[in-house]
Amino acid sequence: MMSLLISVLVPYGPGLAEYADVVLNRESDKAGVRPVIFPHWFHRVRYQCRVCHSELGFEMRAGANLVTMQDITDGQFCGACHDGEIAWSTENCDLCHSALPGTAAGIRGGHETLGPGNW
Repeated sequence: MMSLLISVLVPYGPGLAEYADVVLNRESDKAGVRPVIFPHWFHRVRYQCRVCHSELGFEMRAGANLVTMQDITDGQFCGACHDGEIAWSTENCDLCHSALPGTAAGIRGGHETLGPGNW
């Protein structure tokens, strides 16, 4: 029974990236703002994949989506929830734009860290 419980609670297999952070820096450095750290793990433990990847239009590949602040303020992508009612709004820049300048885009952490700030 104990091994069954452990296998249910411990993540394994190819889906481990679902608990990682995603650094978005396609345009941030060029625009003079800090890159975004998206805590994929935080959202994934609360929502099914389809919420963002089907309903909001995010492709399932890091770097495949060009997300602009205009999109977000227009209620697309992150802006569907980060509207000041469901979640904080775009006035709180530093909550998302929190990576050090020059941080490369990509997936950080995953099953090795299980959370942000540990990469």
